[in-house]
Order: sequence, then C-alpha cells, then structure tokens
Amino acid sequence: MFQVLSSAWALLLGLGLLMIGNGLQGTLLGVRGDIEGFSTLELSFVMSAYFVGFLGGSRMAPDMIRRVGHVRVFAALASLISCVMILYPLLTHPIYWVLGRIVIGFCFSGVYVTAESWLNNAADNDNRGKALSLYMIVMMLGVVLSQALMIVADPSGFETFIIASVLISISFAPILLSISPTPAFESTKPKSLAEIMRISPLGCVGMFLLGGVFAAQFGMSAVYGAKAGLTVPQISIFVGTFYVGALLMQYPLGWLSDRMDRRFLIFIVAALGAVASLLGMVFGGVFIFLLVAAFVIGGTTNPLYSLLIAHTNDFLEHEDMAAASGGLVFINGVGAVSGPLITGWLMEDRIFGPAGYFLLLVVLLAALALYALYRNTVRPSVSVEEAGNVAPMWPASTAMAVEIAQEFTIDTETEEQNPS
Repeated sequence: MFQVLSSAWALLLGLGLLMIGNGLQGTLLGVRGDIEGFSTLELSFVMSAYFVGFLGGSRMAPDMIRRVGHVRVFAALASLISCVMILYPLLTHPIYWVLGRIVIGFCFSGVYVTAESWLNNAADNDNRGKALSLYMIVMMLGVVLSQALMIVADPSGFETFIIASVLISISFAPILLSISPTPAFESTKPKSLAEIMRISPLGCVGMFLLGGVFAAQFGMSAVYGAKAGLTVPQISIFVGTFYVGALLMQYPLGWLSDRMDRRFLIFIVAALGAVASLLGMVFGGVFIFLLVAAFVIGGTTNPLYSLLIAHTNDFLEHEDMAAASGGLVFINGVGAVSGPLITGWLMEDRIFGPAGYFLLLVVLLAALALYALYRNTVRPSVSVEEAGNVAPMWPASTAMAVEIAQEFTIDTETEEQNPS
C-alpha cells in the first residue's frame, strides 16, 4: 500500500479533488435547475447528456493520450471542466446546460482513462488489488465529501459553482508538480458486442439495466430531492447516503461472491435493491426511510457492477477478459444515457411525480433479479472452485479500470493455483 501511495499520491490527490468537484456539480445542477424553473424532463436531458459525452470520451481518450501524453491530456481536460463549471450560472438555459454536460462527460471520461492507466503503471502484481481499492475509495469519498459543500453557500448564487471550479482547477497541480514518471499507454481492442452477448447474456443484459439504475442514482437523485421538497442539507445527505452504502457494502458482497453461486447472489442483491426502491417509493415522505432506501440501493447497485463483470469473466478465457471489458462498459454506458431520460419522464407531475424516480429503480432492479433467476434455469452455474475472484469496481469507471481489475484477478488466481 505504501508503495502505491508513494508512486501515485499525486494522481490520487488530484483525482479526489476532481471527484469532489464532479459530485458537487451533479447535485448542484439538480437543485439550481429547479430554482431556475427547469422542468423535470428538461433536467433529465441535462443529466443524460453527461453520459453521452462520457461514451464519446472513453472512445477518443486513448488516441489523445498516445499523441500528447498523460499529463497534457489530464491538464487540458480538467481545464475544460473548470471552464464549464463557471459558465453554468451565467448561461441558465437547458440547451446550454446540455452542451456543457456533454463536454464535462467527455472530459471526465478522458480524465478517468488517463488516471486509470497511470495507476495501473504504478502498481505491480503484488499490489494491484490495493491500488484498485484505493482508486475506488478515493472516487467514492470524493462524491460523499462533495455533498457537504452544498450547504456552504446558497445554490441560487455563484459561490458554489466557483468552489467546484476552483477544486477542479487545482486538481492537476499535484500531478504537474510530481516527479513520478508518466507511463507508456496501451489499450486492448474490445470484443464485438454480439460475441460478448453470446458468451454471457446475463452480463450484458445486467450491465445495460444497471447503467440505467446508476445514471438515475448519480444524475437524478438531486432532481428527485428538489421535486420532493427536501431542503438543500437534506438533499446533500440523501445523495451522499447512496455512496456511503456503496463504500461499506462493496467488500462484504465481494467476499460473499467468492464463496457462493455468483448468479444466485446477483439475484438476491438485485431483489434487495428493488425492495429498497419500493420502500423509498412508498415511504419517501419520511426522511429516515428515504435514507434507509438510499443506503441499501447504493449498497446493492454499486457491488452489482463488480459482480456482473466477475460473472462474465467466469465464462471467458483469461486472455479474453480485458478485451471484453470495453464492450461491457459500452453496454453500461448506453443504459446510462437512457436512465435519466426515462426517470425524468416518469417524474413529470402528469405521470407519477417524484415517486417515478423510485419506480424506475424498482422496475430495472426487479427485471435484473428475475433475469438472473431465469438464466440460472437455462445454463449450469460455474462452481465456486472454478469461478474467478471479484475485484471492487466503481460503476463510472472506464474500460481501462476494468482491464486493471482483470489483471488483478488473473494474478490472484495464478498465485492461488501455483503457490510458491
């Protein structure tokens, strides 16, 4: 762990600051959009635009890194993010916000690819799992800490946007001042989506459904809070609770996954998330029940991402795992684009109102649970002894982070099979 910190502290510090800014802007736009009188549907387009840009960035970032290097890409994209943050309160119109979110999604995707490949280079076979864990913890803590900044200033003014912009502006200072060498960049050519679907139908369908769940959770939770009449501090606590649950439940469920039928665990976890969503839908008017629902939803949906990747890997040869990662992340991203749009439509007053937020989560998670149960009847399960290990993953990560996870699990399985 010390070796990882000594070689990648600047990267992790910069990434933590970026995530504070990213988490802050996601919540802030939902609250400020409601203040500006944006409709729920208009805000859903704003939130969905982030994932459109994210998909594009994940495709183009590798070429940019090869051409100009990690440091320049990181600094240039972070600068663009900072600029857009400042422009949000100046251009308070849905169209401008949609364009801004596309740019920010593109930039964050490129930043993640840069950070993940850099982090992989700083790790070796002995500490790759620790590096991946540190990366995930920094990402989640950044989002959780960002929610506390929502109460520092009035969201109807400029101050909170300036804070987010400043945090992002200084995020690349530790990296630019670091003496750590930058790595060479390599990426794996992804497998075709049809081939991945043939190999693991549950992995593909599950990743698509989970993309919609995570996008609604990450992009529309603040919009829900504003529409439900929560105060700004309550919205901050509500949004942060999703990620507290994700952080605390990731490792216990990963440990359990390595000791029982993974497909049955996916069914249980998805069903639990659906029940928690139903609790939020029925008792959303009571704040404590809302927090319980958010904690369980975050604690189930985030680990499901890791479980679905691990399940897909159970049907792949080691040399094919990294290639499949790009397809899985792309499928998840397509689902993420549609999540906020459907949520926004359901939350319209003429449809279901704020309860539509949890309704979508109920439907998507219940569908995932039922499909996992169905797949268990048409295909033999992989035995616990033959199944690979689970590596903790952040659902907003790019294919590069998934490739790192595959390297970690392959290294771990090799050591278990050939102890020295």
